[in-house]
Amino acid sequence: MRRTLWSCAIVGLAIGTACATAQSDAPGLNVLTPAEKATGWRLLFDGRTTNGWRGYMQEGMPEGWQAVDGALTRVGRAGDIITTESYGSFELSLEWKVGPGGNSGVFYRAIEGPDAIYMVAPEMQVLDDAGHRDGQSPLTSAGSNYGLHPAERGVVRPAGEWNEARIIVDGDHVEHWLNGVKLVDYELGSPDWAELVANSKFVEWPEYGTATEGHLGLQDHGDWAAFRNIKIRPLR
Repeated sequence: MRRTLWSCAIVGLAIGTACATAQSDAPGLNVLTPAEKATGWRLLFDGRTTNGWRGYMQEGMPEGWQAVDGALTRVGRAGDIITTESYGSFELSLEWKVGPGGNSGVFYRAIEGPDAIYMVAPEMQVLDDAGHRDGQSPLTSAGSNYGLHPAERGVVRPAGEWNEARIIVDGDHVEHWLNGVKLVDYELGSPDWAELVANSKFVEWPEYGTATEGHLGLQDHGDWAAFRNIKIRPLR
């Protein structure tokens, strides 16, 4: 796969590997630049509260997700969380990190009704590839369209370091970017998509990947995971 670099300056991400104790008021964290505001970006996490988020199939926010040191963090058993707002076509940027062996994910176009968010919403995998068994397969490694489209190797940073992720959903076209590299692109509802779903576990859930609008979600896979600089730009 051709490695295509993405300039982090486009979205104003603050990059660093020693940011575990960075405060939410540090320069560049959980804020929009004037340029981002002018081009329609919206902040989905303010670095201090969990406003704008709630549990999947819940009215409130589970206590296992908290704002800690400027990051939306899974600190205890909680379940998956979703944005209170729904989105159709958009560009999403965020930073994430996990601990050793950590596993999480970013979902999009999630609708409520099914028992679990993964039954309906496609997922960009969040993972410590080196420390988790899912990292042994490109189909389930960091940045993949989980279980369907494999991710390029050697792009994800080690556990404990921040990764910059971007998901673009424009109509049926989807792209996954990680640390400046485009890892995956696919077309929802295409013959290729239909064939892949038919040969995966997702065939059991007819609503999977069919919504044209829905919530963004963060996965509670039982591990510590942190997210910050969560921003979205609606495309339509």
